Amino acid sequence: MSDTYRNFLALSYEELEELNLKAKSDRLSRVSADEIREARLKYLTDEKRIKAVTVLFSDLEGRLHLLDYDKKFLINSYDNLTFDGSSIRGFTAQKESDLRLGIDWSAFYWVPADVFGTGKVLVFGTVIDKSGGPYSGDLRGVLKNYSDSLFAEKGYTLNAANEIEGFLFQGADAERKFHETGRFDFVNTGGYYHSLPLDPLRRFIDTAAEVQRAMGFQNEKDHPEVAPSQFEINYSYGEVVAAADQIQLYKLLSRQIANNMGFTSCFLPKPVVGVNGSGMHTNMSITKGKTNLFWDPDGQEMLSSFGWEYIDRILSHALDICLILNPSVNAYRRLDPHFEAPNQIKASATDRGSMIRVPIGNSKSMRVEVRSVGPDANPYLVLYSLFKTGIDGSVASIDNLRQAHRYLPDNIYDALADFNKSEWVAQILGADVQGRFAELKKATADRSPRQLGTFVKGSEVQYHHEVYNQALWNQF
Repeated sequence: MSDTYRNFLALSYEELEELNLKAKSDRLSRVSADEIREARLKYLTDEKRIKAVTVLFSDLEGRLHLLDYDKKFLINSYDNLTFDGSSIRGFTAQKESDLRLGIDWSAFYWVPADVFGTGKVLVFGTVIDKSGGPYSGDLRGVLKNYSDSLFAEKGYTLNAANEIEGFLFQGADAERKFHETGRFDFVNTGGYYHSLPLDPLRRFIDTAAEVQRAMGFQNEKDHPEVAPSQFEINYSYGEVVAAADQIQLYKLLSRQIANNMGFTSCFLPKPVVGVNGSGMHTNMSITKGKTNLFWDPDGQEMLSSFGWEYIDRILSHALDICLILNPSVNAYRRLDPHFEAPNQIKASATDRGSMIRVPIGNSKSMRVEVRSVGPDANPYLVLYSLFKTGIDGSVASIDNLRQAHRYLPDNIYDALADFNKSEWVAQILGADVQGRFAELKKATADRSPRQLGTFVKGSEVQYHHEVYNQALWNQF
């Protein structure tokens, strides 16, 4: 269709980065919600080249949903947006389907027109139940309320940075076509840190990094990962809700860029037998004012006693929250010690098979890294459960807790059993959300074969069937 008569917004990458970094700074500085809202509404009113506002929210499993609202309609009706919650997996039943969308004006993004289309901006929404309160199944809202309350009560700022690995496969929509092809084809076999400057994987990484930079991610480094055709694009830490939003955007933009190039960006934890799987290493710290509460130059590994207690609580509840961190059948294929997978319930500064690692740090960068998180997990649920557990959980009476010979489940059914019987999960999520999440995970698991391992002996067809089932539900 001709665009001769159109005049839609399409900003340069430099302009985008400047706008997004300013919005990120306002968000980090906790500029009042009223002030941010008025500024955004004025911008939308004055900027005639914007046609639509894309509102994003995530379901209980972490799948990202996008709704485009006409700009003029949104300006007049932003406080009265409704949608059918019964059509969203894990949300309301049909008899109580109506839910509302609130707008988190602080989570506003200007986006590259060549990836997201011209004349559009993005903003994250929060889900509101019929009574007008936060909806319990919207884990973004749960995380935001928890973060805000800790800041108000204790002055804590929760910080997170995620190292998200993925694969780039030949062909568009390769996951949904897996049942036809029975295989994924690599675009690159170079290996860790190794690729030609203009090979397909490097071009994809470069393009995705440019888009992230324009969206204010503040990139750090990017590179091919250990497995063939595997990638990782790192960016700086952020306040916990913004960090979770960036995970959703990272996967969304990666998928769209790959599709534009005729490829598929895949975030299944273990899509290919015989090579390393993909993780989402989750780095966390807590600051009060400008002080990193995890830093102590005299502490063990220079981690403070507060930081070690945080670790002890997560180790104590590792089985309770394993399903949250690894919510798919495919995720337990990744937790295979033959491929550097972190399946041991212990903490270490050096052992990458440990669930928790204490990286080298200083007064700014000292952090705790949870390595046993799959990239198909709900980032809001993951970060809420880890921070909530690390701060408020109990410490188990286990001898040598940090180095005990304990292991995460090797299959989703054991993880489901631990999750279902967990009083801690019921306390932090509520029994209703706990039950709904478990039902969704069991339904998906029951559609997949139960045989797990490095290789599926005599059952390659079953493995193909399992990958296809999980790919169908693999979120953006």
